[in-house]
Amino acid sequence: MVGGGPVRRQAGGFFDGVGFYLRGIGWMARHPRWWLFGLIPALIAFAVFAGLLVLLAVNAGDVAAWMTPFADDWGWRDLFRTLVGVLLVIVGAVLSIVLFTAASLAIGEPFYEKISEQVEESLGGPVHHDDTPLVLGILRSIKDSLVTLCYVLMFTIPLFVLGFVPVVGQTVVPVIGALVSGYFLTVELTALAMERRGVRRKHRFAVLKANRGMSLGFGTGVFVTFLVPFLAIAAMPCAVAGAAMMVRDRMLVQGPGQPAFQPPPRRL
Repeated sequence: MVGGGPVRRQAGGFFDGVGFYLRGIGWMARHPRWWLFGLIPALIAFAVFAGLLVLLAVNAGDVAAWMTPFADDWGWRDLFRTLVGVLLVIVGAVLSIVLFTAASLAIGEPFYEKISEQVEESLGGPVHHDDTPLVLGILRSIKDSLVTLCYVLMFTIPLFVLGFVPVVGQTVVPVIGALVSGYFLTVELTALAMERRGVRRKHRFAVLKANRGMSLGFGTGVFVTFLVPFLAIAAMPCAVAGAAMMVRDRMLVQGPGQPAFQPPPRRL
C-alpha cells in the first residue's frame, strides 16, 4: 500500500528502465540549456569524490596492511595485500558513484528540482509542487541519502568479502554489485519526482519494489555510465530527466482508466 492505495506492478522490465534513461539523454540533447544548468552541482560533487578516491588509491597499500595484520608472517603477504588494496579501491569507486549521486542531488536540490519540473512541463504536466521549505527539503534529502547508504553498505560489505572467492569474485560479484548499485541509484534519482508528489522514503521503496525490473534497468544503465569519470558529470542531468519521465509515465500511474497516484494525507 502506498498513500492508502495499492502499488500496482506495471508491465515493464529491465530494458524499459534503460529506455527511460535513454529518453532522459534525448531530452537533454534537445534542451542543452538545462543540461548546462545541471552540470554545476555535478562538477562540485565530482571534484570532492574524485579527490577522495585518488587519496584512497594512493594509500590503498597502507590501508590494506593495517586491515590485515594477521598476514605479517605469510610468504605471499605482498600479493595478498595488493589484492586487498585493489578491492578497496573498487569498493571505494562503487560507493563513490552512489555517494556522488546523493551529494549532487543534495548540493543541487534547487537545480535538479527545476530540471525535473521542466521535464514534466514539457510532457504536458501535471507538475506537482511540494511546499516543503528548501532547507528542510535538503536536510530530509541528506537524511534519506544516509539511510540509503546504510542499505548499500549492507550489500557492499558481503560482496567485498565474496570478491576474494576465485572465479566467482571476478565474474558474478561485479555483476551483482552493478545491479545493487544501480537499484540504489534509482532510489536516489526518483526521489525528486516522488517527493514532489508527497511520496516519502518508505513509500518510495514500495513503489520501486513493485517496479523492480524497471528500477534495476534504469539504475544499472546510469551506473555503467557513471563508471566513466567525466561522463558521470555529463550524464547526471540526463539521469534526473529520465527518472522524472519514469516516475510520471509509469511508476505512479495506477493503470489504464485508473486515477493517478494520490499522495498520502499529511499528518498534523
